[in-house]
Amino acid sequence: MTRLGLVLIGVVGLTGPGPLSSPARAEAFRLSLPLACGPEAGCVVQNYVDTDPGPQARDYRCSGQTYQGHNGVDIRLPDMAAQRKGVGVLAAAAGTVLRLRDAAPDISIRAEGAPSVAGQECGNGLVIDHGQGWETQYCHMARGSLVVKAGQKVARGTLLGRVGLSGMTEFPHLHLTVRHQGRMVDPFGPDLAAGQCNPIAGVGLWDGSAMRTLTYQAGAVLNAGFSGSVVTMEGIEAGGLPPPAPDSAFLIAWVRAIHLQAGDVQVLTVTGPDGKALARASLPPLDRDKAQTLTYAGIRRPAAGWIRGVHTARYEVVRSGRVVVARDFRSGL
Repeated sequence: MTRLGLVLIGVVGLTGPGPLSSPARAEAFRLSLPLACGPEAGCVVQNYVDTDPGPQARDYRCSGQTYQGHNGVDIRLPDMAAQRKGVGVLAAAAGTVLRLRDAAPDISIRAEGAPSVAGQECGNGLVIDHGQGWETQYCHMARGSLVVKAGQKVARGTLLGRVGLSGMTEFPHLHLTVRHQGRMVDPFGPDLAAGQCNPIAGVGLWDGSAMRTLTYQAGAVLNAGFSGSVVTMEGIEAGGLPPPAPDSAFLIAWVRAIHLQAGDVQVLTVTGPDGKALARASLPPLDRDKAQTLTYAGIRRPAAGWIRGVHTARYEVVRSGRVVVARDFRSGL
């Protein structure tokens, strides 16, 4: 799977992304969670800042949860169904709104007939000045959702608008860029010099609550469920896979996971109401790190029909002989 969510900042009048600043002392500047959403609702970090100044991509934990030149943090929603319900974008710190855009269409760059986003890669968004050289920028918000104006002062946690699908993106998420004196800063590693990384976790610029929500995960389940028809990545992203019914031709368990590593083995087992295994998928070790994967296992409806009751599934990711990701889920028939 290719890296997801390419983002190039393009709000009119913004300074272009620069290199990581020299170590930025940030004792007096803290960020709260910029979304009204957390892991319990399926909101997770998809991409971190690329800390490698060369042609390689590396996140602040010296791993690969980023892509070349990525200059912010992408916090994604589980699917478009969550986006349609509405997820608020919040001011990560108090400040003054400098400039904004609110008219870009909400459409994936992969959609047929999608318009060019040249010069508007950020989509709908805004910039907040926090004083002492600090700025935050919020991208890919929903068209018409911004509820603040240029020049308006906002408190920490103020609602700014909603997550959308505007600009250069293929899935709903918030792209947050932090700058100090005009230069981009990694909020997870603000004191790292250009090209440095640190395998040990730290809080960076985040307050304690935000850091607990944004805990680094070396592999995670984005969403999972059962379907009564063919499973596709597009259907999962749309949030519209039909659940199994007594007359469904198939019973398929599916899992979309992110941030898996080369060598990981994915195992998905489906069990019927009688406790017997109905289907099992054990995939070969991954040949490389994957930003996103889709795993599914299922069966056709038997001639006698489905056994009525609760069907269960268990998904595991085995890394170096140890289970590092696990998810149990169920469906009634």
